[in-house]
Amino acid sequence: MVRRLTIVALLLICVGGVAHGKSKQWRAIHLLDYNTDSELDALGKNLEALAKQGINVIVLEVDYNFAFKSHPELRRGTNPITREGARRFAALCKKFGIRLIPEFQSVGHQSWKAETFPLLTVYPQFDLTPGAFPKNEGIYCREWDVLNPEVWRTVFKLMDEIIDAFRADAFHVGMDEVFLLGSDKSPSTKGQDPGVLFAKAVNELHGHLVRKRRVEMLMWGDRLIDAAKYDYGEWEAAKNGTAKAIDLIPKDIIICDWH
Repeated sequence: MVRRLTIVALLLICVGGVAHGKSKQWRAIHLLDYNTDSELDALGKNLEALAKQGINVIVLEVDYNFAFKSHPELRRGTNPITREGARRFAALCKKFGIRLIPEFQSVGHQSWKAETFPLLTVYPQFDLTPGAFPKNEGIYCREWDVLNPEVWRTVFKLMDEIIDAFRADAFHVGMDEVFLLGSDKSPSTKGQDPGVLFAKAVNELHGHLVRKRRVEMLMWGDRLIDAAKYDYGEWEAAKNGTAKAIDLIPKDIIICDWH
């Protein structure tokens, strides 16, 4: 039995991986709420059981729950995952034939309910809608400003640390449920095309992760589905124009279907 797993979605079932030019079927789970070394160690005790059930990929959502050295002010929690803890967990995954892919939520999901996460708390100038939506009321989640170059310089340092700590050859950037690009509450993007803005963010991430770091890039695909063509609703598809980005981004990104 798996003792404790926070499983958000079963994804990428029988999808071909393309790392190192090899095709392989994936049976993957997306996990979150493993935010300390001790929690990762506890999860590690379940890896053999997961492998026996056919799981060969874990997408582990890390976000700000890491002991960053480049920006220690952006650590979330009092006892986040350390480089040593990450290396230890990565070694166990390798032992049981599980590919470990860390995730860092990008652009959206920078808050949850009343809590704003470290990037926009420490650097409020990075907020896409600065000063709007007090206590995060009236929005789903806060988002970072995709047109601010300082945002990218900062988050790329965080991503690099996570990639190196987990010895990752792939990285998941999130990018689901982005709603505020082009908003009237956004000084930098007001009136601009959300599809072009979303594509710019994806291309920034691809340039750093794939071209510079040489890792595979994964992202959620809901914002690339046009809700005017597919009646999936505003959570499963885009009603705000981001879907056009699908024609403006590289085709070597692994797109993950949330449902």
